[in-house]
Amino acid sequence: MPVFGSSTAADHRFNVNLSILFTELPLLERPAAAAAAGFTAVELWWPWVDAPTPEQSELDALRAAIKDAGVQLTGLNFYAGQLPGPDRGALSIPGEESEKFRANIDVAADFAQSLGCTALNALYGNRVEGASEQEQDELALENLVLAARAADRVGAVLLIEALNAPESPKCPIVSAPKAIEIVDKVNAATGLGNAKFLMDLYHLSMNGEDLPAIIDAYADKTAHVQIADNPGRGAPGTGSLPLDELLDRLKKAGYEGYVGLEYKPGDAPSAESFEWLPREHRAA
Repeated sequence: MPVFGSSTAADHRFNVNLSILFTELPLLERPAAAAAAGFTAVELWWPWVDAPTPEQSELDALRAAIKDAGVQLTGLNFYAGQLPGPDRGALSIPGEESEKFRANIDVAADFAQSLGCTALNALYGNRVEGASEQEQDELALENLVLAARAADRVGAVLLIEALNAPESPKCPIVSAPKAIEIVDKVNAATGLGNAKFLMDLYHLSMNGEDLPAIIDAYADKTAHVQIADNPGRGAPGTGSLPLDELLDRLKKAGYEGYVGLEYKPGDAPSAESFEWLPREHRAA
């Protein structure tokens, strides 16, 4: 049954995160599956968790799958380690992970540019033993500056996302104000102004944050929104988050970007998890 009123559904552009939905299918089949479900826009975590610099043939195959499906790639993560899994990013972790992130920056940016994707998400990473918080934060700022410059080169924004403390206890970016602090630091360091907030309403609700207040305070610095219901991180309507009201509030606050569907589909095939959104409102 539809969860959103027709005005809410019609007022927003939705995209499907192909790294959490349609994962019952091989990666190259997911863009077409999203199109078959009625969507015209998709986003991805970095698809090659062990390869920040995959073979050109792999990049070409994914690009072709997205183009052949007729969907628009609207968001892409930089390399972030094992997602899903124990990692929460790589850019603040000294040594091999930071080097992998740096090696990935131009690869991800160029891939995004080749598909007209204008949002690149850089996950901060966990606190690790053997490095001080200051050391990690200084490294993070260096890497985020590099990422922001690469994003600017391809006409994209750099997204900074707040995760949630219960599920990511070692990640220091677990509140909207902290993410905004990082956004402001990156923009001050580059002068580009292209670092923006990724407002994930599921993560913020898991933190117990005041979602209406967050929307009112930070909508103007937000370039992407992601949703899942809470509890459970399922489709809208499976939990108790008032997502209809929250998206209405975002619209009234001036947000006009995409709303990414980043939820777990449950036991049924992903295509059956979209009943909450009438088919006529799935195309972006």
